[in-house]
Amino acid sequence: MHIWILTDGKIGDRVQCLGVVSRLGEAAEEKVISPGKPWEWLMPRGPVPPKHRPGRPGSPITPPFPDVAIASGRRMVPYLKAVKAASGGRTFTVFLKDPRVGKSAADLIWMPRHDRFRADNVLVTDTGPHPLTPEAIAAAVAARPAEWDQLPSPRLGVLIGNPISGTRDQTAALAHFMRQVDHAKAEVGSIIVTQSRRTPEPVMAALRKRLDGFPYWIWSPETDNPYRAMLGYVDMLAVTADSHNMMSEALSTGKPVFPMRPYRLNPKLAGFIDRLDAAGQTRPFEGALEPYDYVPVDATEEIAEAIRRGLAARNR
Repeated sequence: MHIWILTDGKIGDRVQCLGVVSRLGEAAEEKVISPGKPWEWLMPRGPVPPKHRPGRPGSPITPPFPDVAIASGRRMVPYLKAVKAASGGRTFTVFLKDPRVGKSAADLIWMPRHDRFRADNVLVTDTGPHPLTPEAIAAAVAARPAEWDQLPSPRLGVLIGNPISGTRDQTAALAHFMRQVDHAKAEVGSIIVTQSRRTPEPVMAALRKRLDGFPYWIWSPETDNPYRAMLGYVDMLAVTADSHNMMSEALSTGKPVFPMRPYRLNPKLAGFIDRLDAAGQTRPFEGALEPYDYVPVDATEEIAEAIRRGLAARNR
């Protein structure tokens, strides 16, 4: 199967596309496309820039066209539609997240449940796609930092996005996050932390100070991120609820997951967390941080299977 991935390079979009491809059991040709100005201002509704039209020398979407094209990010909507048209409809097109132009964006559209658009070609799930597999996590655990084994149990993995986003009162937001850290210290034996590219340094500086004297380990960005190892190694996971991707990846492990709601949380994400709590898939962070059981949640395979069904129906 010949597959293209189309993104503008944003890591969140790339990771989701790569995750779906990995579940299809295929390799993919990744195309990172920058439309440039003024064209990107017109997207997702605007046309593909003339120099990028299919068949033009140097165009990123020249034939031979793929069997499947998977795209994410609003700038990629015109490119995906152009591939569909130029291939004579042969390419099965997939768009991840809301394309903002309706059902015509692709043959199959995946949508997180907190986004509202619905159509007969839209697949809706609570969690999102990702590239993690049990095998990849197990391999990462085998190569974990040796210092982790010296930390007392239970070990809590804390995955941090940006816990002070969404509010102008960042002082209050940071104080709220520190209170959550204090709660974790009272509930567990040790804490292992990794942060994302979005995490402000003042948050990490305050966190290091708050954890001083408590058994902890914090990833330094100068080294390889042991994120996958953490997912498989710790006893429980706490995730700042501003990150839909990290929540989705944590829930795929089957480990107990405790969302850390920021001082101000986007209503869509708040609804997402409420549904997970109601389903028993997560537990409120403010309560006891204790083990519990649930069936691992993984939307990636659902999306891959929907693509397989779409291809089968097209080839009948």
